[in-house]
Amino acid sequence: MASCPVFLLKQDSLGSTRSQEGLSSVMILPLFDRLHYPSLRQSAYLNQASLGLIGQPAVTAMHTFIDNVARHGNLYMSDSDELAYCETLRERASRLFHCDSSRVAIVASASEILGQLPMLLQPRLKSTILAVSSDFPAITRPWLRQAALKNHTVRFVDDQPTCDLTDTLIEATDESTSVVAVSSVQYATGTVVDISRLRQSTIQVGARLVVDATQAAGAMRVDAAAWDADAVVTSGYKWLGGHGGIALAIMSPLLLEQIPPLTGWMGAEVPFGFDATSVSLANDARRYTQSTMSYVSMAGLVVAVEQLLSLGEARIEAHARNLAAILVSEASEYGWQPFRSVDDPAGSPHIISLGRPRESAQATVERLRSHNIVCSTRGGRIRISLAPYNDESDVNTLIDAFAGAGSGSRVGLTG
Repeated sequence: MASCPVFLLKQDSLGSTRSQEGLSSVMILPLFDRLHYPSLRQSAYLNQASLGLIGQPAVTAMHTFIDNVARHGNLYMSDSDELAYCETLRERASRLFHCDSSRVAIVASASEILGQLPMLLQPRLKSTILAVSSDFPAITRPWLRQAALKNHTVRFVDDQPTCDLTDTLIEATDESTSVVAVSSVQYATGTVVDISRLRQSTIQVGARLVVDATQAAGAMRVDAAAWDADAVVTSGYKWLGGHGGIALAIMSPLLLEQIPPLTGWMGAEVPFGFDATSVSLANDARRYTQSTMSYVSMAGLVVAVEQLLSLGEARIEAHARNLAAILVSEASEYGWQPFRSVDDPAGSPHIISLGRPRESAQATVERLRSHNIVCSTRGGRIRISLAPYNDESDVNTLIDAFAGAGSGSRVGLTG
């Protein structure tokens, strides 16, 4: 793959410039205060796509909840307070996902709701479920189970760097397809699926569409209303900036009429009515909330989402794209090539997958870690995450490491 073209990044709303030709010395600054992330004092953290850093405002909110509410039982949180607490997150999430709050379900994990979707959507017998072979297992395994129990086939397509994955999925969708289950951003490669275009294809054959937006939400625009998928699911502890134990799902009108396979007490229309003799479910996505969950994580996620909303998705995406342009251009000088070029519409700006011929990604990541540069290996390549708290110094630190490994003249990977 050829190196990406050299170009000059112009002054933008981030107040920063960077010349690929060394014409400007102004650095790309972070969008979030780096002092809110103690880990950045000792490392170049480029791993938000795995376990994301949690900013101090969210941490403070969690500590405050534990100290002032949680440890005191019902002294400072009544039954009605508990229900209202969930509504705050639903409202913030609806703004982030550009949908009505009635469609937002709060669940304990993305896997919890993804695992129920085969039972909810009930694909017709002898039909085909379409998925991506290198996608995250949480979205494929429920359908593999369904195929094993019922008379279905799971058909996998490959994410190839020379092909548009959206086109590949559309070409594989036919009259036998009953469900397409896919991540909108592929976790290993950063490949972006055009969900709106894919949805038009699934509508034509009457297929359902399930989307895992975990690697997109909080890093780029996720317009659940425009996507019109049957379900859009995301974890809360990666790009959303929260802690584990909370996830979000945007459910279609069809699913708002269904009885969840895993029905909990809190999904009732009046949860604290405690009617054990009936299934009287809430008339919106609240019916998918099962029970008391990690409210401390909810406290942090509310604040984290508010911070994302204050920045706006366009600004967050532009910030990552500017950093990605520098990363890809300079890494290519040392033989590291991206899975997709930065100007490829099918490439995300915030997840950059780098490979080098005859180079072990795992060994490289381990050597990087010894120099306090934290990233991941996925799909046999190095995966770099570019989050709002990252700045140009983080990219430069990584490039210095690549340079040192190649020439021994800068900070190297061999020491």
